[in-house]
Amino acid sequence: MDALLPAIKPGLVHSPASTFRDHAFLFFGSGRPVNNSNLIRIPKIMKVKAVAHKQSSTASSAPSIDFSDPDWKSKYQQDFEARFNIPHITDVLPDAVSYPSTFCLKMRTPLSPDFAERYPSDEEWHGYINNRDRVLLKVIHYSSPTSAGAECIDPDCTWVEQWVHRAGPREKIYFKPEEVKAAIVTCGGLCPGLNDVIRQIVITLEIYGVKKIVGIPFGYRGFSDESLAEMPLSRKVVQNVHLSGGSLLGVSRGGPSVSEIVDSLEERGINMLFVLGGNGTHAGANAIHEECNKRQLKVAIVGVPKTIDNDILFMDKTFGFDTAVEEAQRAINSAYIEAHSAYHGIGIVKLMGRNSGFIAMQASLASGQIDICLIPEVPFNLHGPHGVLSHLKYLLETKGSAVVCVAEGAGQDFLEKINATDASGNIILGDIGVHIQQETKKYFKGIGFPADVKYIDPTYMIRACRANASDGILCTVLGQNAVHGAFAGYSGITVGICNTHYVYFPIPEVIAQSKVVDPNSRMWHRCLTSTGQPDFV
Repeated sequence: MDALLPAIKPGLVHSPASTFRDHAFLFFGSGRPVNNSNLIRIPKIMKVKAVAHKQSSTASSAPSIDFSDPDWKSKYQQDFEARFNIPHITDVLPDAVSYPSTFCLKMRTPLSPDFAERYPSDEEWHGYINNRDRVLLKVIHYSSPTSAGAECIDPDCTWVEQWVHRAGPREKIYFKPEEVKAAIVTCGGLCPGLNDVIRQIVITLEIYGVKKIVGIPFGYRGFSDESLAEMPLSRKVVQNVHLSGGSLLGVSRGGPSVSEIVDSLEERGINMLFVLGGNGTHAGANAIHEECNKRQLKVAIVGVPKTIDNDILFMDKTFGFDTAVEEAQRAINSAYIEAHSAYHGIGIVKLMGRNSGFIAMQASLASGQIDICLIPEVPFNLHGPHGVLSHLKYLLETKGSAVVCVAEGAGQDFLEKINATDASGNIILGDIGVHIQQETKKYFKGIGFPADVKYIDPTYMIRACRANASDGILCTVLGQNAVHGAFAGYSGITVGICNTHYVYFPIPEVIAQSKVVDPNSRMWHRCLTSTGQPDFV
C-alpha cells in the first residue's frame, strides 16, 4: 500500500476532536484529542470561510465558522452536501448511457443472453432506491456540549441535518451486464467475513446477468505479479466459501503503483473493481478511481470497509467486529478461570486495536469478567499510587484475583520506539501485553506480594475464524449494495451501515482519519461502570 499512497493528492487534513464526525469544521465537546500523526492527506472541498468564537485544541488547522453570520447553518449544510455527494461516472463521461435495470425480483427465471434493454419483468417493481433518497447521519440532538458524547458544531449545539446517500438497487444502470468484467480484491490483514462478502458480490453480479467475474489474488500485488493468475469466480465456486474463515483470494499488504494497477485493469478489460480493505486500502482505491477518471475510463471502483477494529468513520460497525468481540470472550473467560483458580491470580488478555479500543471495550462489556480495560484513547500510568499496578494489588487484596483486557495500541508510550512500518505504512507497535505482564511480575516480586500472572494473546485466532451470524448478515448486505452501487454508475465510493441503514459514502470522507472511542461517550462510561476501574492518572 505504501506504493499507492504517494498517488493521493495532498491537501489539508481535518483534525476534529475524538470521534467528532464532521471533520471539515470545529466541534465543541469534551472528547479526547486523537493522534493525527498517521492521517492520510486528502483533497477537500471547502466553501465556507469564517471565524469561530472559540477553537478546539485539536482543530487549530481546521477552518472555522462565523456563527454571527445568520446563514452559517445553511452554508454548513450546503458544504456538507457537496462533500458527501458521491461521484458518478457521468461526472467524467457526461454522455454515458443508462439502461433499465436487469435487477428485478419480480422474475426469478434466468435472464435471456440477448437482453433487449428492457425490464426483465413487465410488472412494475417497487424495490428500487430513488437517487434522491437520503439517510440521516446523526440522530441525537444534543442540547448541550457537556452532554455525554456530545458532538456539537456550535457552542449552542444547534441541530443541523446532515444527509447521506441511501444504498440499494437503482431503476437505471450504466453498465450492460454482458459487457461487464468484474474483479474482486481483498487487501490488508485477515478479517472474519471476507469470504461472505466475496460470495455475495459474485451472487449479486450473476443476478444482474454478469458472466465474467474474477478474483485478483493476494491483494493489489495480484495486479502486477505475473505468477499470480486471476481466479474465475461463479456461484458454484463461492457457494460454500463463507463456511470458513480467511479469504478465498488471499491477502497481502503493499502492491504496485496506481498507474500500474490501472494499466492492468485496462489490459484485463475490467470495468468493475470491488475492493475489500481498511483505510489504507481505500486510499488506494480512491487513487485508482481518480486515475481512471484522468484517463476517462468507464470503470466503477467500489470499496467495502474491512477492519476488525471497527475504526472507519461514520459506520455503525464494520464486518468482522462482532465476531471478534464474540471470539474474544473465549480468551477472556480462560484468563478469568486461570486467575480465579490461582492464589492471587492475574489474567491479562491483549486484543486487537491499533488506534481504536472498540474491541477491548465491547469485549469487556460483554464478558462481565474484566476488572481493568485499557485502550489507546485513554492515557494511563502503570506505576504510582494511582497506577494500574497499585489497583491490581487492591483487587488481589479485596477479591483475590483480577483480569485485565488491553488493546494492542494502548500504552505505546511505555515501549521503546522501533520506527519501523509494515508494507501498508502502519507503524509496527511494541507488545504492550508482554510489557504489562513483565511489569506486573516485577512489581509484585518487588513488594514481596505473591501473584500468579497469566498472559493470553488470541490475536490471530480472533481474526482467522468464520464470521458469526450477525457479521454474516452484515457482509451479505454490504456485498449486495456494493454491486448495486457499481451498476448505478457510482465510483470512488464505499458502502457502510449508518444508523441501521445502508449508505454510500465518498471514499475521501471516510479515510480522513480513524474512528476512535470517545472517552466521554456513554459506551465508555458503561464499560467503566462494568469494570469499576478508577482513572489511572
